Amino acid sequence: MDAADDDGLMAQVRSGDRAAFECLVHRHLDSVHRYLVRLTPSPADADELAQETFLRLWQRASSYRPGQVRLTTWLHRIAHNLAVDRFRRRHGEHTGLAEPEALAELDGAVTPDEQLALTRTGRLLDRAIAALPANQRAALILCQVQGFSNRETAGILGLSVRGVESLIARARRSLRRTLEAADGAAPGAGSEDHESS
Repeated sequence: MDAADDDGLMAQVRSGDRAAFECLVHRHLDSVHRYLVRLTPSPADADELAQETFLRLWQRASSYRPGQVRLTTWLHRIAHNLAVDRFRRRHGEHTGLAEPEALAELDGAVTPDEQLALTRTGRLLDRAIAALPANQRAALILCQVQGFSNRETAGILGLSVRGVESLIARARRSLRRTLEAADGAAPGAGSEDHESS
């Protein structure tokens, strides 16, 4: 699937083609929903916001400009803005974000002790990500989990590329400090270097 296919389908959606719309939903719903699950405080909110995102795609198809931005970037920006708007309405300017899933899945067999350590680290990482400021968390999830480039993430968040790079760098430093502090407090903690940028 490529951007040209998406742009062709969006042209059909603009003319009211429901089959093209359903194709785009099928293609992109999982990605948008995964982002919202990591961004919002409940699965129900993520479900509602994902539905609202695709309703906006249908209603505002004429505002999409092919060639200026990829459809995936446009959709994630809609989803992000809907999530931020919802939490501003509920909590004033504070935008609460949910505890995300662990950032990486590990392949291969691991021993029970290794699995226990990975589970502990994953939970700690989830809590550390949940504690990040909203923009840092969103930038980290979009780039590191969703696979968007810094430029695409900047478009989604309405920031400069340099701003996104700064947010990600601060998020990584914060996560590194949290994990190092926890590692130092763990029984039998060693002095491993956790630098991974």
